[in-house]
Amino acid sequence: MKPVDFHPEAQAEFFAAQDYYEQCVEGLGFDYRAEVQDALAIIQVAPQRWSIRTHETRTYLVHRFPFAVVYLDLPDKIWVVAVAHLRRRPGYWRHRL
Repeated sequence: MKPVDFHPEAQAEFFAAQDYYEQCVEGLGFDYRAEVQDALAIIQVAPQRWSIRTHETRTYLVHRFPFAVVYLDLPDKIWVVAVAHLRRRPGYWRHRL
């Protein structure tokens, strides 16, 4: 399996969302983190399973939370471009490519 690597801004937004959910309800941040980690594990098993979208990215929808993991399937790794909230600023992450 290919390793997963995060764009620095994608990693920051992932942790920010985790902190936000934890402040809302104790334990919810942990649940969010687990769901995103599960998504990354599924992506690692079959990164080409999801169709190519804008700028050669692929998108996996996170269960239970309104987020998507936007990633590039590169020859040597899976590069996470964004852990994007689905109801805010569509396409804001494109400058990261």
